[in-house]
Order: sequence, then C-alpha cells, then structure tokens
Amino acid sequence: MNTQEQTSTLKLALDAKKNTTTALILSGGGARAAYQVGVLAAIADLLPESADNPFEVIVGTSAGAINAVSLACGALNFQQAIRKLTSIWQGFRSDLVYRTDWWGVLRQAARFVGQHLLGFGRGLEPVALLDNSPLRELLLKELDFSGINLAVARRKLRAVAITAFAYQSGQAVTFYQGRGNIEPWVRHRRNGVPARLRIEHLMASSAIPLLFPPVRLNNEYFGDGAVRQAAPISPALHLGADRVLVIGVRSQTQEEQTIPITARPPSLAQIGGHLLNSTFIDNLESDIELLGRLNMLGKMLPETERKRYLGLSPVDVLVISPSKKIDEIAARHRHQLPASLRLFLRGPGATRASGGGVLSYLLFERSYCNELIELGYQDAMSKKNELLAFLDNSPT
Repeated sequence: MNTQEQTSTLKLALDAKKNTTTALILSGGGARAAYQVGVLAAIADLLPESADNPFEVIVGTSAGAINAVSLACGALNFQQAIRKLTSIWQGFRSDLVYRTDWWGVLRQAARFVGQHLLGFGRGLEPVALLDNSPLRELLLKELDFSGINLAVARRKLRAVAITAFAYQSGQAVTFYQGRGNIEPWVRHRRNGVPARLRIEHLMASSAIPLLFPPVRLNNEYFGDGAVRQAAPISPALHLGADRVLVIGVRSQTQEEQTIPITARPPSLAQIGGHLLNSTFIDNLESDIELLGRLNMLGKMLPETERKRYLGLSPVDVLVISPSKKIDEIAARHRHQLPASLRLFLRGPGATRASGGGVLSYLLFERSYCNELIELGYQDAMSKKNELLAFLDNSPT
C-alpha cells in the first residue's frame, strides 16, 4: 500500500470514529443508582482531566434519570459534574429523599389509608405511602437546567432524555431535550416528545408506584418511567446513538438463586422485591439480549440490505453491572434505615435479611450508598481496557 492509500485509509478510519455517537444509559432502581455513580467516577478517573463529555446522548429512567440530568447539566465540565454527583451520593440520607420524621410518616400513612382504602378525599391530589417533597427541594438546590442548553449549543451534548409512564394513556413517554434536528417518534406504547426538561419531569420519572405520588405533566399524571418500559435502549437509538454504555443495577448472577427453597410462604417484602425487580431490571436485560441478537442478524446481511430493508445497523454495546448481590449489601445495612420506616417495614418483612430486595431501593443511607459507589468503581476498573477502547481513549 502506497503513502496516498495509507493516508486515505487513515482518514476513513478517523471519519468513522468522528461520526459515531456514544450514549450512556442509566436504568432505574432507587437507591441502587448509587452504583452508577461509582462507575461514572471510575470513567472520570480513566479519562484525562481535560477530557470532554464522552457521552453525546444521555438517557435515564427513575433514579437514573436524576443522575442523567445531573451529568447533562454539567456536560461542559465532565470531571466537575462527576465529582459533584459523587459528593451528593456519598453524603446521602433517606430524609433528603422522603420524610422520615415520625409526624411526617404517620401523617402520610393516614392520608394514604384515608384516600385509597377508605375513599376519603378522592379526586384530590394523589397521595402515596411516602412524602418525597425533600427530593424536590434537593433537586431545586443542586441542578441548574440552563447547563443543558449551553452544552447543546456548544455541541458537547446531542441530547438528554428521561422516560416517565403516563397512567391514563398507558404510554412510556421519553421527554428529550437536544438539537433541533431530532425527530419525535411513535412506537407501540412508547413515544418520544421534545421538551424543555424541568424538575417535574424528574419527579415524575422517579415516582415509584404507590411509594411516591404521580406528577401532573401536560394534563396527565405520570409515574416511574420503568413501568412498562419495554425497550429501555430504544430512546438512545432514536436520538442518534450507535454505541451504548449501559450501567445496570442488578448483579451479574441471579440474586434469587441463592435463596434457599422452603415451604414458608413469601413475605410481603419478598413479593414487593420481585415486583420492583420486574419493573426496574427485567426489561433492560431483555432489551440487551434482543439487541445482541439483532446485531448478530445484521452482521449476516450485506450492508446495503441491512440499511435499505431492515435498518439493522450494528450497535456497539458495553454493559457494566454489579459483581456482588445488591440485595445482600442492603440487608447488611438494614439497621441504618430510620426508626420510623423500620416500624412500618417490620411487618411486611423488609427489615429481615430476606427483605433486602425492597430495602435495596429505599435505603438512601450513607453507608449503603458508599458501598455501592465503591463496588461500581471497582467493577468499572476491572473493565478498564474495555472502557478505554469503547470510549476511544485507549493509550494505543
């Protein structure tokens, strides 16, 4: 190969890299989202201090939506945004997310029973088991949404998107803010809508059913985006991504496999844990598996057929998920739960070791969150070479 051919080949390779769009997908999972912060902190340490935001598209759901918007707001300074997010999670307490004082808990429980079980006050504002007004105050204090527009204008961010579930229409709606050439989309029970993101979108996306109240947006009430989210990776692809980093919140080995089988009936906490897992985790794992199969199918077809008839362009996917069982970690820290919550969760069995599933979503306490952050950091560092290659920052 002569010098001119070598130059042309190198140019094509560089153009291919330049034209790729990398997305970050942060799933839901309540307090489990602390694990995502550890992975992001490792990525920040692996990249140069002056490195730009490596994720042109950022997509989040539920607690992952809060992390996603936090990164998008600080996209002009990726390292600083990660440090700020890590600092917040390292100092977390449950009372920063929902009221844990005795009066607040008892009052909210009485309102919930009165409205939903006894029928008092129907038609008024929705009431849930927990009062998450402290979360709204925290988000108002820590987030500067103007940073999203600045990052988009300076081309450091293509789009940020968060998903919420519309209770009336039964649609999983992805609200996205980004460049003007991104077209909305409509699919079966899911669609994408351009919006100027604000606190209400985050509160809606993170409103775990029954635990946190739904939020009114555009004359409709919305709840946690993980509900009926059949294709969690799809929004990133609609926003132009062809490379996806997925940070999961479930251990690589099935958590329930280690539970001994007995004739004892399941506790309410065990049932709730499985329901939460099916809401927040199962769809993501299924979507990753489906995408892998589509990639294999696409590689078997000629490129012209792939694009013209099926649109099966390959999507690079890297998944980082916990190497340890988060349920077991939560069970070890269950005594950190505020006393007022322990009283109400003792009956359903959430304060026992077998109730770690529910606790893992609600335990917004420093010791638990810090252990998850450290786990995420170590898991990411164990994939250092894969991460560097994926982000095109390999030393070679």
